[in-house]
Amino acid sequence: MNKVFSFTGAKKIVFGTGSLSTLASHIKELNAKKPLVVIDKNLSQAGFQEKVAKILKPEGIKFIIFDKTEPEPRIELADEGAAVAIKNKSDIIIGIGGGSAMDVAKAIAVLATNKGGAVDYLGLNKVPKQGLPKIMIPTTAGTGSEVTFTAVFVRKDLQKKEGMNSPHLYPELALLDPELTLSLPPGPTAQTGLDALCHAIESYTSVNASPLSELISLQAIMLIAENLRTCVHDGKNLAAREKMLLGSLYAGIGLANAGVTAVHSLSYPLGGKYGVAHGLANTMMLIAVMGFNLPAALDKFTDIAEAMGECVDGLPSREAAYLALEAVEALIEDCGIHSTLAEFGIKETDFPALADVAMTVARPLENNPRKVTKDDAIAMYAQAF
Repeated sequence: MNKVFSFTGAKKIVFGTGSLSTLASHIKELNAKKPLVVIDKNLSQAGFQEKVAKILKPEGIKFIIFDKTEPEPRIELADEGAAVAIKNKSDIIIGIGGGSAMDVAKAIAVLATNKGGAVDYLGLNKVPKQGLPKIMIPTTAGTGSEVTFTAVFVRKDLQKKEGMNSPHLYPELALLDPELTLSLPPGPTAQTGLDALCHAIESYTSVNASPLSELISLQAIMLIAENLRTCVHDGKNLAAREKMLLGSLYAGIGLANAGVTAVHSLSYPLGGKYGVAHGLANTMMLIAVMGFNLPAALDKFTDIAEAMGECVDGLPSREAAYLALEAVEALIEDCGIHSTLAEFGIKETDFPALADVAMTVARPLENNPRKVTKDDAIAMYAQAF
């Protein structure tokens, strides 16, 4: 190994069943008194607002709720939330939910202290200075947004998704309580869990992977492969939920350090133009991209196959590597995901336009172990059709 690498992440991670109860103490540690809690309406209506109130009110911490977040959030929500934070003189932002709520929360935190709007900071390293302190609390085992420096939004005007990427988006605290994932229904459990698997596989095979990120990404693959089926079909199994949330956390750390690959480049247009949920879009493209990348990373795909429980002893390298695709296909099927592009009204004539947009999502393509051309992208869309 002759690679120079760095490793970054959330400033502090607290993981454990019942750890949500420590929220007030962490707010005080950060010398904050007026939180803005960013949460989606469904969670708010499901009693999470009251759950937070029971923890914070006895400690004299008054909070404001911003509950306008939505799946595949519009970029305008970040600006709306920042206006609320500024008006109420919030001094800390707490994101509770899936990736959408946490992405909106992270963006609000930096917009509250930096001039301009969210569109000004799309891209890499465009946020000038630190935002308000951020605590991220995931209620799904999927996106890993609680430990990444990225916030992704839909640009309705352009019918595409774009990301805000800056070290200033790293949370001061990622607070992960597996109990919060117990109420997630089977469908969202499957989609978010497979999203985490995508992150783990992509970060493990990324050309920017390091020995440290590889270690974490491979462990994520193993944990997800061993526990996602149980979480989907026996959602109240706390032991499986704990391991699945840990796998999602590891996948997020791997993603933050090694980056994702062509799966995300190809899935972004599906969400931006057709509204396909992020985890589902990634899942639909995963097998096609894995098959495309396999010849360029036989050893890594063999490792993935082993981590997913396949026996590779004595097999020729390509056969061993191909078992990774079979293992992922089996996991997707067992989780009840059978969606295709055609089901979302996407036509074969749309593939060139989708590929054009995918080719503009440059950073994941640069991380991909095999160079992707527009024709390659069209072929992968055809495979997922």
